[in-house]
Amino acid sequence: MAANHPTIRPRPSSLAPTNRASWLRWLYPVALSAMVVIASGRGQVAGPDIVNFDKLVHFGVFGLLATLVVRSPGLRHAWVAVLAVSLFGIGDEFRQSFTPGRFVEFADWVADTLGALTAVLAYVLWPAYRRLLEYPLRWPRRASRAACPARAHSSVSAPLPHENSA
Repeated sequence: MAANHPTIRPRPSSLAPTNRASWLRWLYPVALSAMVVIASGRGQVAGPDIVNFDKLVHFGVFGLLATLVVRSPGLRHAWVAVLAVSLFGIGDEFRQSFTPGRFVEFADWVADTLGALTAVLAYVLWPAYRRLLEYPLRWPRRASRAACPARAHSSVSAPLPHENSA
């Protein structure tokens, strides 16, 4: 009998390794990871004077990172995203120990891991949340001269009546 644990169904775009657009989805987690490394390499990080506010930031940023990782192509098990983000968090905490004015906090790593776990569980177990994240964005397109009869014979690009922002 197979173990009954949450897995991620591969999306059609993630099955084709030659599909460059699907592999571009790794750009977001890599970019966020780079920003985390840059920010944690600073001696002072700006933030409000609220007790344990940094734990909330750790929870949110690493939750976002885990969500981006779990949505990336080629990943079949959700626990891999949690483990990868947790290991990244502990590695980043260790790297902070070499930054003047910074030190390792076990509570930061716990907040990183709990944020990753919470975000991935929400993504895997809450279908409405997952559908919201996977909903394709459709940006309104401007009518081209060929597609818009009112502009086809005009050399002036004045706005059409429905484009006025009054």
